[in-house]
Amino acid sequence: MSESGHSQPGMYGQGRRRRRRRDRDMGPPGQNLSGPSRDREYVPRERRDVSEDPIGPLLQKTPIILVKPPGERSKHSQSVPVSGVPALEKPIMLIKTREDGGKPGTPPEVASPTSGPGASKLEREGQRPTQPVYQIQNRGMGAATSSGAVDPVIGQTKLLPPEKMKHSIKLVDDQMNWCDSAMEYLRDQTDMLVVGVVGLQGTGKSTIMSLLSANTPEEDQRGYVFRAQTQEIKERGGNQSTGIDFYITQERVIFLDTQPILSPSILDHLINNDRKLPPEYNLPHTYVEMQSLQITAFLFTVCHVVIVIQDWFTDVNLYRFLQTAEMLKPSTPSASHDSTSSSGGDEGSEYYPHIVFLQNKASRDEFCPRNLKKMHMAVDKLMAHSHLKYKGILSMLDCNIFPGLCRDFLETEVNMFLLPLMENEGEDSLTKAGSGATPLFSLLPGYRGHPSFSSQVSKLRCQILAMSRCQLSHTILTEKNWFHYAARIWDGVKKSTALSEYSRLQS
Repeated sequence: MSESGHSQPGMYGQGRRRRRRRDRDMGPPGQNLSGPSRDREYVPRERRDVSEDPIGPLLQKTPIILVKPPGERSKHSQSVPVSGVPALEKPIMLIKTREDGGKPGTPPEVASPTSGPGASKLEREGQRPTQPVYQIQNRGMGAATSSGAVDPVIGQTKLLPPEKMKHSIKLVDDQMNWCDSAMEYLRDQTDMLVVGVVGLQGTGKSTIMSLLSANTPEEDQRGYVFRAQTQEIKERGGNQSTGIDFYITQERVIFLDTQPILSPSILDHLINNDRKLPPEYNLPHTYVEMQSLQITAFLFTVCHVVIVIQDWFTDVNLYRFLQTAEMLKPSTPSASHDSTSSSGGDEGSEYYPHIVFLQNKASRDEFCPRNLKKMHMAVDKLMAHSHLKYKGILSMLDCNIFPGLCRDFLETEVNMFLLPLMENEGEDSLTKAGSGATPLFSLLPGYRGHPSFSSQVSKLRCQILAMSRCQLSHTILTEKNWFHYAARIWDGVKKSTALSEYSRLQS
């Protein structure tokens, strides 16, 4: 204790214990580090136990070994081979992010390829199945966005519309050879309509097909998708179209424009240019006739609708020509399990298209209901023995052209439509009342007797596009399958027409 009677801090209690522990850590036991007054040996403190230690020699306790459960021990032994080489663990897949993965739509790259059954499982899970690729429209991104920095998901919400054709292309060239350029415009979808046209030279086939497909009467004819006859070609009596021209709309309607059948200008070209004929044909006019039959029989096989255009009523030889082409039409290929099926036999399974008789450049007298009835009766008698679907599909009475006529007026209504002379809507070509009439009647147009050309074309277009799309073969064809099917049919028609001509020469 100090002189004042208080105990000095650090001599006893907790402070002394801390000092003793510090001294013990600084050196070995028995070493005097704190001076002569701390001269005793270090004696370790005994462990205080509730129970007293047994008297006698100290017995060693049994060691306790901590081991894993038997289930975990077996798994561990299986994972570690006997040779001591550790087994390969599960492969770790490093998948690149969108920013580093390159173009969108590519499968993720695996960092370490594996072999064995794990690799096949990895291929099944990591790779995408083959799917049709669609072009995605990038809206609202602007020209400033670069392809590398733009997130491929932003702005791509709508599919691109089908590519719009600016003009027609060749399906069959002037040498009667098949062309493959139309394949790039076709798609793998089945909702399509194929419309073809046949007619004599100068009847307006290309003009009508352009108006039905993509153009209007108000447009300049030089911009039509099917090129019409120019004034120069008309003056020298030539033809504009050769072979078969192809055009498909964004509504997936395929239009086929053809060269004129039995064309005198094509015959004149063969004779004057001294072109070599195929060995099956010995005369130029025979070759022109067989070309026309070949094109018409081809359209009867691959089209849903065939339009026959005339500019006057009517030529009996044209109907004989159509019936000859119908006989040369190839048989519709049918599946093996359908060959012996159901009622109708071969006739029921054979495909025939809808045929429409279009009277172009019709006069006012032909719009008379009495004359219209006679025209329907004549066509019905001429086509009575044909298998072509020439009635019951298209009707002028449903277009409000003759509002006063009932449906029973035409007893035998065939697929016939009348188009008046094409006129410029901006310039009234009708004769007006005389100058001696009152001013009120001088402003009124003269009697026309039929609707305008543009209104008639729009009504015809509505009825053509609304026709039923029958199945062309035993399977439902997509656009691309239709192209390959048409190519086979074209080769078959060429061979059949050449063979028929050869047999005719032999007889």
